[in-house]
Amino acid sequence: MKKMKKILAATMAAAMTMSLAACGSSQPETPAAEDVQEAVEDVQEAAEEVAEDAQEAEEEVADDATEETDMRVAMVTDYGDITDQSFNQTTYEACQAYCGDSIDFTYYKPEGDSTDDRVTSIEQAIDDGYNVIVMPGYAFAGAIVNVASEYPDVKFVALDVSQYDLDTENGGEFSEANVFSAVYQEELPGYMAGYAAVKMGYTKLGFLGGMAVPAVMRYGYGFVQGADAAAAELGVDVSMNYAYGNQFFGDADITGAMDTWYQGGTEVVFACGGGIYTSAAEAAAKVGAKVIGVDVDQQATIDGGYGDGITITSACKGLAATVNTLLEAIKNGEWDNFGGQIQNLGLVSGDDLSLNYVSLADSTVYTDGFTEDDYKALVADMYSGKISVSNDTSAEEPTAENVAINFQGNLK
Repeated sequence: MKKMKKILAATMAAAMTMSLAACGSSQPETPAAEDVQEAVEDVQEAAEEVAEDAQEAEEEVADDATEETDMRVAMVTDYGDITDQSFNQTTYEACQAYCGDSIDFTYYKPEGDSTDDRVTSIEQAIDDGYNVIVMPGYAFAGAIVNVASEYPDVKFVALDVSQYDLDTENGGEFSEANVFSAVYQEELPGYMAGYAAVKMGYTKLGFLGGMAVPAVMRYGYGFVQGADAAAAELGVDVSMNYAYGNQFFGDADITGAMDTWYQGGTEVVFACGGGIYTSAAEAAAKVGAKVIGVDVDQQATIDGGYGDGITITSACKGLAATVNTLLEAIKNGEWDNFGGQIQNLGLVSGDDLSLNYVSLADSTVYTDGFTEDDYKALVADMYSGKISVSNDTSAEEPTAENVAINFQGNLK
């Protein structure tokens, strides 16, 4: 606008100069001609500046459009599918929601459960032109080690792949500038779930993990710590069956073990590991018992499949929030703030719970013993450090002072 005003002003000046030159016959012609020439040059200079500004604006718009259209996102599933009601489904839905109609998005499912299969799917996505690869779960560590350095222009976003996982697969320290991974402090939502369960009045608990991998163990050991703290506060006797299915899906054998637990008096089981919740939910439905979900809010899934009111809460990770943060950073050209890092995400606020990367589900069934205000106070105390939760899983089995644990190892 200022440039346009400058052109108008220069043009008017030129016109006035020429008019005066024409009307004032007594004035010398040479100064008038010089004035006219100077005014014309001013107009030309201003016009050139406006043209340059317009060209720069067009280039900026073109660059923005190119940046967005050049971002193509592909998610690769691990050993599950996008309907697993857990990591794969949540990650897929988060990617799909973020990309919408403006960013090309698809997913690939490996043919089998091996590093080679996952590498094949990742490379197929890259061959198809996708330059942002999102991968949920520790099982991708080997694939990342194999492909990251081969494709430096591709950005790899991993969820729950730890430095330990990567270093183990790499045979030494692993770091690539085109790889980011988020890991979560599972012991924190595990603690919340154990504390809440006992406060709600449940004293006969169960923990059914998928496999005894670090993330599942942190959930379980945190669950024990939370139950232990609540038992101490209330002065009640609490017992807990504790086992791993040695797989991330339920089956008849694991359901049979859960039948034994529930029929023996277990009131609620924290089912922690992909689709293994199906065995806990099936057994719980037979006797009117309860289940605690994991990773995402599983109430709709479990209650919808096995009966209303079965799920009392879920211990959640902020998978969708992580996906949104990273895709937004990539879109805005801020990858350097994340590339080459593994961030351990947990509580970031004691006041605004929506900002945290770990939590209990919004669908938590609060009681007089454990209200929503009690939950908020619990999170505030954990964030401030008043409550400390250990993430140490070096012991083969969890221990507690106020909870009698029946550790059963692997059920299969």
